[in-house]
Amino acid sequence: MTDWQPSPRYPDPSVVVVDESFNRYRLPLAKVERLATAADEILPLKDPRVQSNPAYLTVIVLSRVITKLGGLPDVNPRIVENLYASDVSFLQSLYQKINTNGNGNGHRKVACPNCNEEIEVEDHSLGEV
Repeated sequence: MTDWQPSPRYPDPSVVVVDESFNRYRLPLAKVERLATAADEILPLKDPRVQSNPAYLTVIVLSRVITKLGGLPDVNPRIVENLYASDVSFLQSLYQKINTNGNGNGHRKVACPNCNEEIEVEDHSLGEV
């Protein structure tokens, strides 16, 4: 059996609905994350929760840069706190890719959600992913 690897596409195309009655819970475009600003990383440092527990910085920063998460009306620290650790890890990884210029050459390969064809786009065109 091979080890599971996360899909570079979101939502993961290998996840399928087996029972059609669960389609109402499917979130086809479950998250949108914007580029971080300096304030997104600096202002949370003043938060008492971060000062007492530096690991909480991740929760605050993600809650600032995630602009949409499924059908939720807004994303706040409480929402991020209650995500599974693997989901937070995925969001942290995405945050790093978006905000550190991904592969370092100013371009990124992305897959078309319809035909799966990979194309290369400039990173600055990915203000929201």
